[in-house]
Amino acid sequence: MYKKSKNILRKFAMLFACMVMMVSIIMVTTSCGGATDTEDYDLNAILTETADLLIAENDDPDFGSVGGEWMVLGMAKWGGDVPEGWYESYYKNVEEYVASCNGNLSEHKNTEYSRVIIALTAIGKDPTDVAGFDLTAPLADYDQTIFQGINGPVYALLALDSGDYDAPQAKDDLVQATRTMYVDYILAQEVKGGGWCLAGGPADPDITAIVLQALAKYQEQEDVEAATERALDMLSEAQSQSGGFENNGIESSETVSQVILALTELDIDIDDGRFVKDGNTLVDKLMEFRAADGGFKHIAEGESDMLATEQAFYALVSLYRVENGETSLYK
Repeated sequence: MYKKSKNILRKFAMLFACMVMMVSIIMVTTSCGGATDTEDYDLNAILTETADLLIAENDDPDFGSVGGEWMVLGMAKWGGDVPEGWYESYYKNVEEYVASCNGNLSEHKNTEYSRVIIALTAIGKDPTDVAGFDLTAPLADYDQTIFQGINGPVYALLALDSGDYDAPQAKDDLVQATRTMYVDYILAQEVKGGGWCLAGGPADPDITAIVLQALAKYQEQEDVEAATERALDMLSEAQSQSGGFENNGIESSETVSQVILALTELDIDIDDGRFVKDGNTLVDKLMEFRAADGGFKHIAEGESDMLATEQAFYALVSLYRVENGETSLYK
């Protein structure tokens, strides 16, 4: 009786071990394929639908952070169909705005200049001569560019590098800015443990991702490469098991979009193991924010939002370009 019971127990243990092995195989297969493969998504079809919405909502694009430069950048780098004269309409509106304020886009925010430089470069226009004004000139003023914090030098680098522009010359009474000075300023603002934030406190995933986009072209510098690796580790640890990121207890699509863009700029695969959680890639997560009208929501429970839609659009444009053998958004 004892031997019979022992044999039954042994067979049960073997059966249980086989079941555990089968479950493990299934879990590994799921985490290595399926939802983690961006081939599951027709990115061009998604981009086409989103582009149609953006154009319908902004048939006369103008100077501005929403409905303006970022949308134009995404459209130009995507290369899909836009209405005839759409880019020219944007440029004409920018010219008129620049002329109306005598070339002074902002007293304190040099990111206003950087944003326009990036967009104009994308559509083949010269930012050094817009209605007779050189929009790169303010980026020569180091003190004014860093006045608004880390955003200033980050977008100054993105702007100058977008067209490989020579560093503009500052007036005699100003501190002459250089790319090296902007990079050094950014590195000096790194949060302990890796990453960056706007003003004090712990590292912010959204800001960190944007900083990495600007530093992507400077990876040959050892200190930049080291800071980048620390930031990537921070982002990986901050990513939730659902694939997203929380800011003040809220998961937003914009942060996911910025991290996607950072990875494409750094030539990191979207299915890099550091950024796949429970089989969820960043693209899987971003699609949770997709709205029925082709736009993207700020939060999953919300409605289609233009800011979120523009950021998702140009992030997916960058991914689409890279997956089709082209350069990323800012390169």
